[in-house]
Amino acid sequence: MKCLITGASSGIGRDMAQVLSDMGHEIIMVSSNKDKLENSSKVIKNSRIYVADLRKKEDVDKLCAYILVEKPNVVINNAGFGAFGFYDEISVNKEMDMINVNLIALHKITRVCLKYMNNNNFYILNVSSSAAFMPGGPILSTYYATKSYVKSYTLGIYKELKILNKKVNVSVLCPGPVNTNFNNVAGGSFNVKGLSSEYVSNYAIKKMFKKKQIIVPGFSMKFLVFFSRFISSKILLSIVYMIQNKKYKVRK
Repeated sequence: MKCLITGASSGIGRDMAQVLSDMGHEIIMVSSNKDKLENSSKVIKNSRIYVADLRKKEDVDKLCAYILVEKPNVVINNAGFGAFGFYDEISVNKEMDMINVNLIALHKITRVCLKYMNNNNFYILNVSSSAAFMPGGPILSTYYATKSYVKSYTLGIYKELKILNKKVNVSVLCPGPVNTNFNNVAGGSFNVKGLSSEYVSNYAIKKMFKKKQIIVPGFSMKFLVFFSRFISSKILLSIVYMIQNKKYKVRK
């Protein structure tokens, strides 16, 4: 199979590329970081790179056109980033970049994939977060909102495909904290132990090929997601804030 992965220069994206390569699949690695892509491609067999900055509409449109030509069997929308800070501490431009990468690019790529994907040999995996099950994420609010969109949109598409009797496989990955470069980019960290990127990637690929609808790695995160249904939004917001304010200087 031919597999295309966005955000593939590091973290979960790179590790999923490695997993799929080890399974014998052809890999197209997409990222804005050409140097990291080239270094990763040297060690991941049967891979090639495509450089695109998903903050930019023109790059997203070019990637969508490329996808229509290549017609990959597996498309993993993994690119995304966050930013810790209160609502008035993060620039609007940075928030718009986040929305463009986490949400708009994923939406457009998913739509273009569904133009040619028409049978059981095609898979779309959209990477959301356990954040999508929460009512919000204080000091990480925009990130949480984008991931809620990803989960909701993916599940809606999943059901529409079933109604239309189309056999395309659509899944959403909702991990908790993962030990990647996310914290460095976002400027903060979580007050809970993260899972390894390798574990999450292996688990996600395994469940994707088993056609799992919602993929939540790790027992503790499954437990949290389940019991969040029985907790009020106000309490959940307080819990989320306590979990993710580690190393973030709280304003007085």
